[in-house]
Amino acid sequence: MVEWQTLIDEPAVIAAAVLALGLVVGYLVGRLNEELLQASGVPEAVEGTPFERTAQSIGTSTVEIVARLSSWFIYGIAVLTAIHIAQLLDTEAFWLRVTSFIPQLFIAVLVLIIGFIIADKAELVVSEYLRGVKLPEVSVIPKLVKYSVLYVTLIIALGQVGVHVVALLILLTVYAVGIVIVGTVAFKDFLVSSAAGIYLLLNQPYGIGDEIRIGDQTGIVQEVDLFVTKIEDDSEEYIVPNRKVFENGIVRMRD
Repeated sequence: MVEWQTLIDEPAVIAAAVLALGLVVGYLVGRLNEELLQASGVPEAVEGTPFERTAQSIGTSTVEIVARLSSWFIYGIAVLTAIHIAQLLDTEAFWLRVTSFIPQLFIAVLVLIIGFIIADKAELVVSEYLRGVKLPEVSVIPKLVKYSVLYVTLIIALGQVGVHVVALLILLTVYAVGIVIVGTVAFKDFLVSSAAGIYLLLNQPYGIGDEIRIGDQTGIVQEVDLFVTKIEDDSEEYIVPNRKVFENGIVRMRD
């Protein structure tokens, strides 16, 4: 009996019990919060919001994130309490570091949340801006913008919690240089079409309503933008990249 009492009084045993209890309570609280949020209609309320779309793109949801945060908060308290009971560290110095770390962690989480929202918004804005561009290479640009914003956000968040980000900054530089090189090669036609579009918009060799022939395609001009010229013949619409206007030449039809 005395041996059991001595064993129970051991700080390490008490710390292990506190840690185990914290893990169980954290899990139960997370599940309970998730059910409460679903019952209160939170999934429907956040449906379609930028943060929810971003959460779904990484395989989770706003409800799951909130529920997991509540679990992680309790896990963190349990771990800190267990460390304190087991006296694994200098108590005064340890809690001083914890209290100074919590604001930094809060800012890092806030930066991540804002970054996800900005990244999602940037993707939507770029997609909307490029909606009328009928070049296949353009479809990758919105995703590229989104994940670039997320990468920068991650670097800022890690810097807030004291993680050395020099390697990540070097990787970011390499990534940026790679994007420029690959983009120049992959989007060569895109860049040429945009340059041709600027020329056409400034000089206006043809306008809306003109009947023209570009290569084998003949029709009435419906729209001229920075990247393409749209012409229509009977019930068919042709979308011609502006670079092909220069390659094939323009023939204006006269009555």
